[in-house]
This record gives sequence, structure tokens and C-alpha cells, in this order.
Amino acid sequence: MSNLNREEEVLLLSWSRDIRIGLSALQISLIGMYMDELCEWNMRMNLTGLTSREGIIRELLLDSLFTARFLPEEGTLLDVGSGAGFPAIPIKICKPKLRIHLIEASLKKVSFLKQVVRRANLSRVKVIRGRIESDGNLLNREGYDIITVRAVAYLPKILVWCAPYLMPGGLLVNFQGSEFEDALTAGEDVLKRHRIFLYKAVPYKLPGKDCERNLIIFKKK
Repeated sequence: MSNLNREEEVLLLSWSRDIRIGLSALQISLIGMYMDELCEWNMRMNLTGLTSREGIIRELLLDSLFTARFLPEEGTLLDVGSGAGFPAIPIKICKPKLRIHLIEASLKKVSFLKQVVRRANLSRVKVIRGRIESDGNLLNREGYDIITVRAVAYLPKILVWCAPYLMPGGLLVNFQGSEFEDALTAGEDVLKRHRIFLYKAVPYKLPGKDCERNLIIFKKK
């Protein structure tokens, strides 16, 4: 039984069809539970910049699900600056075979993430309190197949922090607005140094939104 109301479920199923990802009844139920838990915690402490449930679903959840379309079914994923769990928790629900590390500096957000992992019974997920720029000793020494990063810093800085932890053939996924070329140009030296190249730039629009977004995917040679 889904914890989503009818309107939310229709929106979720419509979006999943549009982006060509399949969601089982269990996955929809887990997403609903995640939304319930997040909105309950969000009333007591600021976990996201959005306060309405509809805003969280439209702006963060749907955005995160879009990412899952471009990721493999298995491997290791590091989510940097996980915050309230976007995009890593929705990705894990969609692709349960992935092994995921979430690194987040805020204690209250770490507590929330651990609660969601427990309640949803998500296996092979580790929540780490720390920062990628200073706590690399807490991460996998061999690196990760996938690294996801939302708006934690300017793109060149993200590249500096994340590139050393990306395995050969691995994907680095970042969310950008309609204009990202200047940030990409500023990061050219870092990309060359770490043998990383722009693999895909996927433009898209969320339902009911006019502004274009871009999913930027880098790949390590």
C-alpha cells in the first residue's frame, strides 16, 4: 500500500513512464514512506530548502529519479553532501543492487538518513558523517563506480574533490541549470589532470516547470 496520495502517485507513475524507468508497488511504497518521514522531520528541523510536500516531490524526488535512468544496476555509489537523501535514496530504491555510501557533515541530517535506511530496510547502505574534502579516510580506498553531487559547490571545486575517488570507467553525476558551459570551461584543467571527460549532458524539464535543467555526466578514462 503506497503512502502517497492519489495525485502524488499519478504524478510519480507518469514521470517514471516519461523517463522510462519501471517502479514496482514495493518501490512506490518505499518512496511514499520516505516522503512521509522527510516531511515529518522537516517540520521540526530544516532538512531541505523546500517546506511543502508537493515542492519536495516535484523539485527533488522527480529530479533524483531522472538520474536513475542513466546509472548501472550494480556497483558502488558515493553521494556527496547527501542532505535529506537526494538523489541517493531514490536511486537506491530504484536500483537496490547498488552499494551506496552517503557522506554528510550535518549531524541532524545524518540522523535522518540513518532513520530512513532503517525504516526502509535498505541493505548495503552506509551513512558517513564527514566532508569529502577532509574525511577521505572514511571512504572506499579503491574508489567508486558512481559519484553523485548536487549543489554543494561550484563545479571546478566538485571535480577537485571527487575525481580522486572515481574509479576508471566510473561516472560522476552533477546537476546543473540551463547554463553550465562557463563552469565546465573553468574545470578543464582538473578534467585533463584526472583523465575525466564530459560523457553526457542531458537537458530536461520537470513536470509543470518551464526552466531547463541539465544532468551532467562525466566519465573517467
